[in-house]
Amino acid sequence: MNEPFYPMPEAASRYDAVILADGDYPEEGIPAAVLRNAGYVVCCDGAADRYAAHGGIPAAIVGDGDSVSRATAERFADRFVHVGEQETNDLSKAFRHCLAQGYRRIAILGATGRREDHTLGNIGLLPDYVRQADIRILTPYGTFDAIHGRTAFAGFARQQVSVFTLSPATRLRFEGLRYPAPEEGLRAWWCGTLNEAEGDRFTIDTDGPTLVFRTYEPKNSL
Repeated sequence: MNEPFYPMPEAASRYDAVILADGDYPEEGIPAAVLRNAGYVVCCDGAADRYAAHGGIPAAIVGDGDSVSRATAERFADRFVHVGEQETNDLSKAFRHCLAQGYRRIAILGATGRREDHTLGNIGLLPDYVRQADIRILTPYGTFDAIHGRTAFAGFARQQVSVFTLSPATRLRFEGLRYPAPEEGLRAWWCGTLNEAEGDRFTIDTDGPTLVFRTYEPKNSL
């Protein structure tokens, strides 16, 4: 059985749906291009205000309505999906909405920035989402993917790669990265940061939920 392969996103990448969260707005680069090319954009509550201010028309606004302005909520009342439960955040509500509409190839934009607690919460949810859809988070600087098992990635020399394990017992093996994974596993979830790709492909083998961050540009261009 072939291992999963994760290509690098490109400016022309098109997804079935884009979820726009209320973090830093994608103003430039690959995230902005993905948003421009999107055919179906779901805004997480207050993200609809800035999307509309940039000329966008959301396909849906999903959330509990606590952060979107009254003007935006009234303007797009026909596509506002109110979900009042407080057990999950607006990103999870938007994700469930996309699944209900039949979308399975999804990009999340605006998931980082502005609020550090929201940033950590949004990234931490990715392993739960990836069990149900082909989904990734695109930030201004790179992309987060969630994996479990042996997975290959497109890369390039001096690409910065960080690996985060969600369990201290997770075992890792790297191929094509500058620094090897410790045989005993990472002693803390952050100990796999600041690695580096050596060529156009690398592989991570893991026996537990793992997050992988790859930059768009090589180190000397950051």
